[in-house]
Amino acid sequence: MTALARETTGEMLLRRLRSPAAWRETVDIFAVLTAASLPWSTSLAGIFNALMLLCMVPFLDVRDFLQSLKRPICAAPIALVLLALVGTLWSDATWGARFYAVNPTVKLLVLPVLIYHFERSPRGHWIFFAFLASCALLSVMSWLVAFYPNLALKTDPPERGVFVKNYIDQSQEFALCAVALAYPIVTLLREKRYWLAGLLTALALSFFANLVFVVVSRTALVTIPIMLGVFALLHLKWRSIAIISAALLAGGVLAWQVSPHLRQTTERFTRDYRGYVERGESTSMGMRLEFWRKSLGFFAEAPIVGHGTGSTRGLFERVATPQGHNQASAEVIGNPHNQTLNVAVQWGLIGVVVLYTIWILHLLLFRGDGLAKWIGLLVVVQNVFTSLFNSHLFDFHEGWMYVIGVGVAGGMVIRAQQAEAKMREAGS
Repeated sequence: MTALARETTGEMLLRRLRSPAAWRETVDIFAVLTAASLPWSTSLAGIFNALMLLCMVPFLDVRDFLQSLKRPICAAPIALVLLALVGTLWSDATWGARFYAVNPTVKLLVLPVLIYHFERSPRGHWIFFAFLASCALLSVMSWLVAFYPNLALKTDPPERGVFVKNYIDQSQEFALCAVALAYPIVTLLREKRYWLAGLLTALALSFFANLVFVVVSRTALVTIPIMLGVFALLHLKWRSIAIISAALLAGGVLAWQVSPHLRQTTERFTRDYRGYVERGESTSMGMRLEFWRKSLGFFAEAPIVGHGTGSTRGLFERVATPQGHNQASAEVIGNPHNQTLNVAVQWGLIGVVVLYTIWILHLLLFRGDGLAKWIGLLVVVQNVFTSLFNSHLFDFHEGWMYVIGVGVAGGMVIRAQQAEAKMREAGS
């Protein structure tokens, strides 16, 4: 104690610089900051993520790390990035467009790094708490902006109840947090810790209330029931499922009656579809249907290896019709708003197999009981189903939600498995 008291600031810093434990703790802190900043700023999230990776370097066991990359859960994301790089060789797009199209896949390289780190760190839960707290604060700002629009930092274009970014990203965050809280709530109720369960229930309901009364994306409307269904099938008895389903149905009917915003969002499905079919309008749903139809045609032209990285926009330009009666057909885009088709157009059946291998391997990783397994499973399920309507694995915000969620939860699960194995060996 006396020696530590006499230690100067410089000596303390030098000691920490030489300590692998101190560097691991610093990595954890930057991971927390990355997760906490993601709902608010893409720039901050990118900076903190870069600092996190940089702090892993000084005491990285290169041989052990490279060995960990051989695991299928790590090798599959790397394979997709490599496929994107190799796919530049047979693309007809400009080289600038090719490398620009590689960029959305690069974030997947961070996923094996996070699994490796949190396999060794005991602080993985810090990242989940940070993201939840950050989203809770954002929901407060969302309510304030709904009543006082001038408070919004996002003004171009302004969106109701959106303080920063956009309503799609915000809906993804709130939906994930609300449904993820179901597991700890049920666990706490079974342990008869009613006060804490009630607090988390109130927090979950606040996220749902924001989605119902402030702003919600149509993708979230579709995927929330699926995520709740997955939770019910995995963690509830049939009687509980029936009771909760009846309560949710009654709550949904009530929300429909009292929330004009929810009715308008839902009714847009039918209105957009009719506008596209009857008048060829470039509505949100109409453009998606047009993009999917054309993308299936592009896939049929090169079903095995696709048209190459970055080729999508050029293909849409080739088949675009002049502006006229069918406005949707005249739209040109580099993203068909479907993850499978986005991959299939560029890298064909090979790419689709790699994509689905990633999802399947990560789903299998999170089989069983436990908070980390539940969060990891939910992140994958949400990404799979929202990717029916968007290319969410390649989008910045949703893609990083996947990388951070699966990476941290995956590391925690492997860490727990290794601890159980050691206990069994010690007991035998």
